[in-house]
Amino acid sequence: MNQSKQHIIKCLTLLSALLPFTQLQSLGDEFRPLFPKDGIPKGWVVRAWSDISKPGPEGAQWVVEKGILNGGGARGSWLISESDYSDFELQFDFKLGPQGNSGCALRSPESGDPAFDGLELQMADYRYNTKAKDSELTGGLYRALAPIEQVYKPEKWNRYKIILKGTHIKVTLNKTLILDHDLSKETTIIKRHNGKDAVSLRDRPKSGRIGFQNLSRGGSPVLIKNAKIKILD
Repeated sequence: MNQSKQHIIKCLTLLSALLPFTQLQSLGDEFRPLFPKDGIPKGWVVRAWSDISKPGPEGAQWVVEKGILNGGGARGSWLISESDYSDFELQFDFKLGPQGNSGCALRSPESGDPAFDGLELQMADYRYNTKAKDSELTGGLYRALAPIEQVYKPEKWNRYKIILKGTHIKVTLNKTLILDHDLSKETTIIKRHNGKDAVSLRDRPKSGRIGFQNLSRGGSPVLIKNAKIKILD
């Protein structure tokens, strides 16, 4: 075999060895970290728990320290994105204290309560409210859909994988599928905290803000890490 052919074979062998790695790199690049730097998150705003058009309570703090987003300080705030998202995959780890209560806002409008005017995926320790319904605990779309199975791990790191595409939502918690629904078929009217009607899931916005809530008692913070998002076609 001449040197030219040997060189071609070596190049092809090297290329085939590198291909799986480059493919993985390409796939990984599709995800964008939500909180890439320590400090006050850029591109995010702190807002009031019941209406995100209003500023958050005095003393509410959301800061990233060593890669971990810490939602502490005054109770009753949202950290809301300044950008809108429609179809996406969102992944993150979260940890709550024994009186922890949080949520992940999905497709929330610029005003109102994400739980009733957008979508809120619950993150709540059962000790926060021992009378809570399944749809008000971790893995539920607040007061609307209960998780298939409760796999929340108290006071430990839990991992969410959320896929929203069109009217379909699919949620995995700790590698267990807990929600898999076509929202266009969900017509039940949900009651707000004041007893008034909220629109059904079918009629919630198809695009909006994402965010994280701190409604914990006892001063325990809401901790978020490894948060990343991928926009879906």
